[in-house]
Amino acid sequence: MKFDIKWAIGPALLILSPDVAWPETMRESVLRAAIIREGLLPASELQVPTDPELVSVGHKLFQSRLLSNNLDTACASCHVDRFGSSDGIPIALGTGASGFGNERIRSGGDIIPRNAQALWGRGGNGFDTFFSDGRVTSDGVSVQSQFGQLSPSEDPLIVSIHLPSVEIGEMLSGDISQLQTETVESANLVYELIVNRVIEDELLGRELSIAVEKQPEEISFLDIATALAHFIRFNFAIDPTKLHRFAFSDGDLTENEINGGLLFYGRGGCSTCHNGPYFSDFRFYALPFPQFGFGANGFGVDYGRFNVTLDVNDLYSFRTPPLYDVLDTAPYSHSGSVYSIEEAILYHVDPLRFIDTQSLSTQERVDYYERLSVWADTPLNGVFLSDNDVEDLVSFLNTLDMAPRLRLEEID
Repeated sequence: MKFDIKWAIGPALLILSPDVAWPETMRESVLRAAIIREGLLPASELQVPTDPELVSVGHKLFQSRLLSNNLDTACASCHVDRFGSSDGIPIALGTGASGFGNERIRSGGDIIPRNAQALWGRGGNGFDTFFSDGRVTSDGVSVQSQFGQLSPSEDPLIVSIHLPSVEIGEMLSGDISQLQTETVESANLVYELIVNRVIEDELLGRELSIAVEKQPEEISFLDIATALAHFIRFNFAIDPTKLHRFAFSDGDLTENEINGGLLFYGRGGCSTCHNGPYFSDFRFYALPFPQFGFGANGFGVDYGRFNVTLDVNDLYSFRTPPLYDVLDTAPYSHSGSVYSIEEAILYHVDPLRFIDTQSLSTQERVDYYERLSVWADTPLNGVFLSDNDVEDLVSFLNTLDMAPRLRLEEID
């Protein structure tokens, strides 16, 4: 909108007409500067080139149950469009489960003790830390993972794609006694089984062979993982959001979104950790979210990053989650114990608001106190947020919504 400003005789009366550009407010200017200062980049700078043939066959592999040893689970079983590329339930259910969302819970199946991760931005430029405990990371020179010195690739996304098919309960079940050695050699037995299945599939075998320019007998699991990586980089690439359009072009935000943004980058302290182009610093922090389910360490305990590093300073720590499409990826936390985004925000600054210590066992209280003691050293300790503040923050987070892709079919 453009205005001419003319002064009328008498009291200060502004007459506005659509001719001259009305300047942006100081609040908009401050917010835009903060967004750019904290590392947001144009979406195009995050995207990695992909090969259309590999994307096409990678899409089919993503939907295929051939990648699980008992033929009942696909990548698409737990990464669904309607749940923002997550699965809509607290902790994932792998082999033996069927359906989506609550249907999957009712169906039974093997329990995975952590919340399924959304896939937005995975493998984009600068996205080099995978899984909530960072079990796959890259320093730009080498990849650190469970494979140790036998890493199948220098691409951390490709390495991370190697893990679900050999994760017991996730895509691996049945008679697996010979595979429970936690060695690369055992993993290779699984990969060989999967490769043979894919090669024998008339459609997948032919398309993958053409895409990787190899004879069928030369194909390895690395080729399958590479095709999946191309699909993930294409399908879950970060597109320009409402916030990108505000920061880098002429997009507008509502008053509530501006309020939330100023809180996010200011008094709320959110950008202390949620910064950079993916709204994550890819570091690890202990937050006092309640533990849901058995826990990765059993008996309602999950030591998080410590399970990877064995460093006591990493106890209960998890990677800062990226925030794209965050309103669609509930429930939240490493164990999916928080069902609303409003509560997830408040757990960062006022965790005792939700905890009934009388309902916890002695061990659960001790575990929770330990997490509280680590959280007390974070910059978020002592931040006050009113209910209106939380509403404004939610409005701001909604500017990171990703348009539905409609590129994933829900498999039968």
